[in-house]
Amino acid sequence: MCQSGKRMGMKNIGVNIGKFLLFWGMFAILLLGISKKIEGVMLREDELVDSRNKSYFRIRREPDNTIDIIVTGDSLSFTSVSPMELWNSHGFTSYVCGQGGQRVQESYYMLKNAFRRQSPRLVILESHMLFCGEEGVNGRIEGLKEALNYYFPFYRNHDVWKTLLTGRRYPEENYKGFAFQSEIRSYENGPYMEKTDQKEEITGLVLDYLQKIVELCRKNGTRLLLLSTPSPVNYDYKRHNSLEAYAREKGIDYLDLNLKDLGMDWRKDSLDQGDHLNYYGAEKVTRFLGEYLVSHYDLTDHRMDRKYTSWKDQAKEYMARRENVLEVRDQQTVFLQGEGLRRKG
Repeated sequence: MCQSGKRMGMKNIGVNIGKFLLFWGMFAILLLGISKKIEGVMLREDELVDSRNKSYFRIRREPDNTIDIIVTGDSLSFTSVSPMELWNSHGFTSYVCGQGGQRVQESYYMLKNAFRRQSPRLVILESHMLFCGEEGVNGRIEGLKEALNYYFPFYRNHDVWKTLLTGRRYPEENYKGFAFQSEIRSYENGPYMEKTDQKEEITGLVLDYLQKIVELCRKNGTRLLLLSTPSPVNYDYKRHNSLEAYAREKGIDYLDLNLKDLGMDWRKDSLDQGDHLNYYGAEKVTRFLGEYLVSHYDLTDHRMDRKYTSWKDQAKEYMARRENVLEVRDQQTVFLQGEGLRRKG
């Protein structure tokens, strides 16, 4: 009786485990199906996607294997690097997959998402986010959340129902991920890259995910460039030293534009007092970056390729936007100069 009871108990346990696995298996299949449906809607209807997630879907809408450079990072990435400027000057195809406040976990899965349809020759990782990661439980939860977002897009897009029901839309310019902003709020605190031998620590969890990005790029035959864009609020020599040491250890490239002569005029090139760049600052960054890319990487000029007609059309739209912004700025400058002369008179 005892042996028989044990067998019955084990059998019941096995049945319960089977029911448990069957339930969660069916739930996962259902969730995957819903996720695919929602993802399809988001890919087709761009205005349903909120600003922060637009690049996640827009990069998926680019024709297969037409993007040579993927840029990722937090808001410094999409306010500093202009793909249309790179196209106009060199014919390189690039896309900025940055997000406001993007963490390295998000960057890793953003790149996995981009690699689904693209085979870029170069990934540029704007490095500020590497100093903003959370350690411990919160950091691990963030990594788990991003994994769920990647494998089950339902989690990323669960608010789409509210958008559909309320009719709310998120229209936005599309310059391959670049945020075209011409507002000016000057930085006036002087030099900020004071040389030192000290380093700012990059936390262990960030290093773990950064290593995942290094391995992902190598697996796909893609080179990786760490890029620090000009930002007095966010960069100093301690961060430069840490990034330089990491790049040397891993055998990857590092470019710190805070130490380069880009002709920055912090009275005019800052969007918000030295935190982000406006269009005028981004133009200078992208000009220097383009020349650097020509010198260090084997990238193709696609401007004569008929397959990239849409890039030519979008470049015309972008240049018209640029000319309008420059015209308004010139008019404001003339007005202010006139006001100054009247006051002196």
